[in-house]
Amino acid sequence: MPHIRIIVLLLLLLSPIRNNSFAQIKTLSKEEITKLTKKANEYRKATNFEKSLTTSRVALHYANAIKDDYLIATSYNSIALNYSELSEYDKAIFYFNKGLTYANKINNNKLRDWINNNLGNIYCFNLKQNSKGIDYYKKSLEYSNMRADSINIVLTKLNIAWAYFESGQFNEGYPYLKFINKYHPKFGDKSTIVALNMLNGMYYGYIGENKKAEISFQDAIKLGKEGTEKADLSYSHQEYSKFLQKNGDYKNAYENLELYNKITEELYNQEKLKKANVAGINLELDEYKREVEKIELEKKLQSQSLENSRIILTLFILALIILLLLLYSLYINYNFKKKVNSDLIIANEKLYIAKESAEEASLLKTQFVSTISHELRTPLYGVVGITNMLLDEHKELAGSPHLESLKFSARYLLSLVNDILQINKIEENRIVLENLTFNVSDEINSIKNSLAFIAQNHNNKITIEIDPNIPEFLIGDKLRLSQILMNLISNALKFTKNGEVIVTANLVKIENKFHFIEFKIKDNGVGIATGDQDKIFEKFVQVGKKENDYQGTGLGLAIVKRLLELFNSKIYLESKIGEGTTFKFTIAFEFDSNKTFEIINNIKVDLSSSQIFKILVVEDNKINQTVTKKIIEKNNCSCVIVDDGYQALDILKKDNFDVILMDINMPLISGFETTRKIRLEKIQTPIIALTAFAKEEITEEALSAGMNDIIVKPFEPMKLFQVINDQINKARKN
Repeated sequence: MPHIRIIVLLLLLLSPIRNNSFAQIKTLSKEEITKLTKKANEYRKATNFEKSLTTSRVALHYANAIKDDYLIATSYNSIALNYSELSEYDKAIFYFNKGLTYANKINNNKLRDWINNNLGNIYCFNLKQNSKGIDYYKKSLEYSNMRADSINIVLTKLNIAWAYFESGQFNEGYPYLKFINKYHPKFGDKSTIVALNMLNGMYYGYIGENKKAEISFQDAIKLGKEGTEKADLSYSHQEYSKFLQKNGDYKNAYENLELYNKITEELYNQEKLKKANVAGINLELDEYKREVEKIELEKKLQSQSLENSRIILTLFILALIILLLLLYSLYINYNFKKKVNSDLIIANEKLYIAKESAEEASLLKTQFVSTISHELRTPLYGVVGITNMLLDEHKELAGSPHLESLKFSARYLLSLVNDILQINKIEENRIVLENLTFNVSDEINSIKNSLAFIAQNHNNKITIEIDPNIPEFLIGDKLRLSQILMNLISNALKFTKNGEVIVTANLVKIENKFHFIEFKIKDNGVGIATGDQDKIFEKFVQVGKKENDYQGTGLGLAIVKRLLELFNSKIYLESKIGEGTTFKFTIAFEFDSNKTFEIINNIKVDLSSSQIFKILVVEDNKINQTVTKKIIEKNNCSCVIVDDGYQALDILKKDNFDVILMDINMPLISGFETTRKIRLEKIQTPIIALTAFAKEEITEEALSAGMNDIIVKPFEPMKLFQVINDQINKARKN
């Protein structure tokens, strides 16, 4: 485009008869120019952009000829509207601003109103700069209010509401929509009725009144088909498609999206755009001519010296050569772009295939982890339960190292399963931090007690140092903090023999209600080589492993690093071979006495553990049946066990129970299907899923089937009876 303008400039400068030719063109009256502008707008509304631009160009030429600023402004506005609809927004803004300059020159509020509204349309709906666009709308509204132009006030407020809704700011846009609904019957017209119905549909959809939204969208589409506002009809199909997709009606959503694409294609088909582009180039050439004339008048160039025919001929040949070079350059550029686009299409197809493969692999990995964890947890439930039964029934075995080893091995295997699930959840962004009240000293001492067995095996001492300035109760995710500390302290104990592990917690700073606590775990064990220090936080990495050492899976520190990222924290490491290792990190916890008091008051306290309940257990695994029955009877409750869901349905028709413990993965009929059949029989007995599946994997299906809660095996008996008491109390209140 710049090359074409240079050539035209050369030709204009060299033409000796230019001024005379324009002088010979007759002038038109204001009425005739006004008719031309109206005709250009009619062509534009009919999407005949070529004729609209050509007619606007003629109107602008004659308006300049008679020096009528009002008509010049309206011509620029008409030109800009064409470029806006042709998606050439930079040009549209340029011509709107030129029109606004002339409108300001003659202090015409009507023109200011129009042009500011049009600029608002471009910034809001085309350039997606809603804040700037709404500023233009509000300027337009000021001029409409000055003129008491009720019709344009309604139109502008409709645009503001649309802009807010487009950016999801429904609460900000609703006052404008409310005003339009009230005054549109009196001051609105057919050109905006389609958009108004569409906006009502968008708002009703946002507030959940789907029936009203459906009616509004259908009215918009009906009126759009009957009227001439085809662009608004296309937008109505588009917004209706979004509404249908949001509500799960994908078939109709797809059909409306197809209609949107069809109407848009009809409005802006390639042939119209091509012809309009030619007209636009001519318009730009005219604009450039006028600029050249101004420069020539200001500088009073000596045109007589340019009339020499030899110079004209030489420059004309030069211009022709430049034009040919330009055409050749455009041809080369076109072929290059065509090739690049072809390469991009192939690359995109490969990327899409790779994306599909990655998603499939991720899904398979998740399914594999879920299946393996379930298959391991089921026998682990039996191992842990039977070990506890042996310790309860044979007190003389309480100090048996074999039973302690068995119990420790089972808990280690359970810890391994939990580690694998934990790292999988973190990688899939399925962990959300919770806010619970806790005492830092209590949490660390609890971890110390749970790791006493490892400390004794390696003849290690655990020392705890707590800063007295740390508040008694903090608010945060104590479970994740305990996981982090448990991994780091157990790691330090495993790599230290006949030594000491020091755990410190210091208050380092306070910002508002947040207390930043620095935790430090220091040991005097074997240490970590400098070359290995960057590796240890990767999954499944173990350094310094010896054949007879107990080193774990290599997941602990990877989990620590990722959990700390959830706290917006980092872990730091200092270590030397033979001298020991220090890990430290800082977490900000909230301290708020009122909030702490509220959380403590909301904690449910079990006051009914001494009650005797009648419990039905639906479980197909014989070992698990034995363990579960022992736990229930030990807590003074009666227990009936059945092997499958059909037996459960039979016994429930004859007998009543306080609660049902339901396994999920059973032969013949699953726990979910059994629960649905129980609920169809109008039996409202609380049903608790007793499963080896991860809780978040089955929560949605369990609740939809009619289950009341979920307990994951292996479990602590106290936790089981807390849930049983809670569900029975809820059932009795209802």
